Amino acid sequence: MLVDLDYFFAQCEEKRNLSIKDKPVVVCVYSGRTEESGAVSTANYIARSYGVKSGMPIYQAKKKLENVETIFLPVDYDYYEKVSGEVMRILRQFADLFEQVGIDEAFLDVTLRTNGRFQAAKELAERIKNELKAQLGLTCSIGVGPNKLVAKVAADQNKPDGLTVIEADNVEHFFSPLNVERLVGVGTITREKMQSMGIMTVGDLARYDTQKLMETFGKMLGIYFHNAAQGMDNEPVKERTETESLSRIATLKKDSRDTDFIMEKTEQLCTELHVAIVDQKVSFKTIGIIVILNDMSSHSKSRTLENPTDSLQTMKENVRDLFKQFFDETMLEARRVGVKISNLSHEKESQRQLTSFIQRNTD
Repeated sequence: MLVDLDYFFAQCEEKRNLSIKDKPVVVCVYSGRTEESGAVSTANYIARSYGVKSGMPIYQAKKKLENVETIFLPVDYDYYEKVSGEVMRILRQFADLFEQVGIDEAFLDVTLRTNGRFQAAKELAERIKNELKAQLGLTCSIGVGPNKLVAKVAADQNKPDGLTVIEADNVEHFFSPLNVERLVGVGTITREKMQSMGIMTVGDLARYDTQKLMETFGKMLGIYFHNAAQGMDNEPVKERTETESLSRIATLKKDSRDTDFIMEKTEQLCTELHVAIVDQKVSFKTIGIIVILNDMSSHSKSRTLENPTDSLQTMKENVRDLFKQFFDETMLEARRVGVKISNLSHEKESQRQLTSFIQRNTD
C-alpha cells in the first residue's frame, strides 16, 4: 500500500493552529524581494477550490482569493520534518517492509500480516487512517494494490482522506479508462506527445505498439510505459538506509531547469562521489538524482544498472539522462540538486557478481 498524507504542509499548519482549518490555507516559498514574490508550495482543498495550485505565483494565488479571508504562511520545513517523523514512526508499526519515499509518502508491504488477502489489507488501511487521525489529527489517502505502481495510482484516486483497493484481477478494469497522465512518469510534455500519437487513456497506451513506443521514447522508457499501462511492476518495497548509499548535494547559483547548466554542478558532485568510492574500494549498482525545486518540494529519481560499476563516465551519463527525464515531467525550476549512489558492494563482492553474470551468460 501507499500512504500519502493529504496536502501535507498546509495540513501541518492546520494541525498546530486549529482556528485556520475552515479557511483557505496557502503555504508559500517567499523569494524575499516583495510580499508577493515567490510561489505556492501547498494549498489546502478550500484554497484549491478557488483554483490555487502548487507552483503558482503568490500574486496570482492572492488574486484568485481576493475578498476571501485567506491564511498565507511561509514554509516551515523543520516543523514538517518533525511531523513527518511522527507519521513514519506510526506507519512502520503496520508494515512487514517499509519504504519512505518522501516527506509525506511511504510504501508498506503488508503481505505477511494480511496473508495476501485484500480484505484484510483494506481493514489494516482503515486502522492506519484511524490511528493517524487519533494520534496526530492528520488525514491521508491510501492506495492498496498488488504492487507499488498500482498502489500509487490508487492512492491518487479519491483524495483527500481516501481509501482505494485494487485487487490483481481488477487492475485492467481500473487502469484502462484513466487519463494517461495518471501513470507515474507521464508529465505534461510526455502527455502532449502521447496525445499527438492518439494515446489519451492508459488503455490506449496498453494497446499501443511497443516497438513504436521504444522508437519514440527510447528503449528503457518505451518498455516502462508498456509495462506500466498493464499495471506491471516488480520493484520491491525496500527500506532505504543511508549506510548503504553515498550522496552529494549542492545549491545552484540560480534556479534553473536547464540540463547543461545543472550538469556543470552535478558533474563536480559525480567526481566527488567517484573519489569516495575509489577510496573505499566499492562499486554502485543504483544511481539517482535529488532535486529540490523552487517550491521547496523534494524529489528523487533513480535507476538500477544490470551490474555493479565504479565508472565515473557511467555515473555522469545516467545522471544527465535522469535529469532530462525529470524536467520532462515538471515546469518548475531546481534550487538544489544532488547525486546519490546506492546498492554499494565492496571489490570482492563485485568481482563475484561479475563472474557469476559472465558464467550465466556463457553457459
